Amino acid sequence: MRIICVDDEDLVLRLTGSLCRDIAPADCEVEEFLFVQDALDWFREGNRADIALLDIDMPDINGLALAAKIKEISPDTAIVFLTGYAQFAVDAFAMHASGYLLKPVDRERLKEEIRYALAAHPAQEQAHITAVTFGNFDLLVDGRPVPFARTKSKELLAYLIDRQGGSVSRAEAFAALWEDAMYDRSMQKQLDVVFRSLRSTLEDNGIGEILELQRGTIRVRPELISCDLYRFLAGDIDAVNAYRGEYMSSYAWAELTEAYIERKLSEKR
Repeated sequence: MRIICVDDEDLVLRLTGSLCRDIAPADCEVEEFLFVQDALDWFREGNRADIALLDIDMPDINGLALAAKIKEISPDTAIVFLTGYAQFAVDAFAMHASGYLLKPVDRERLKEEIRYALAAHPAQEQAHITAVTFGNFDLLVDGRPVPFARTKSKELLAYLIDRQGGSVSRAEAFAALWEDAMYDRSMQKQLDVVFRSLRSTLEDNGIGEILELQRGTIRVRPELISCDLYRFLAGDIDAVNAYRGEYMSSYAWAELTEAYIERKLSEKR
């Protein structure tokens, strides 16, 4: 179990961290961050937390915006807000927070919020291969982001994941990656390079099996990938709550799926 605390007041941060160590299970790790960017960098390095205790009123990025970014990276992290201002409560619960505590933090109330957050978000075994599609696209292996040698090879994988296991022809892949460009001999060679680069990257990271090539088509094997989009479509409540209005935001072709997600959400309301 792991808890992170983020607060721009050093004394409050140390007090919150101390309370967490006192009331959490003996094997719990507690990380403290005085600066929001340090907390974000920690998540982006592939670290994960069961619970994030966040101050709301912080400079540069407030706790509500930080919670949204954390949920993009780590949808299963439960958020508990700590603040001295009661007027933030409505916005906090609109973020699907697990808890909300006013400062100064009461030990028993904090203990109850941690217990509730853990009950609502039980610890899950970390997936071996994870695709993050809400926000910007990323692929993680055992929690670590996979570096791609070519941006087009990363985009190709994103497109295949968007197709949810459907077979994609070379011409379809080209149209997604280069839109209105002419599919001539020169561009066919470029596409070959992108294909080889993607296969090499996946094999170098020990996950080449997620790709399946057959008679001029290529597809991903969705059963091997833990993906927020797939969980959303399956009705997983945590995945639904993790969506913040952006889907693979770097890619123009993703707009169709984003519109479909928005339509599904409107049907739930």
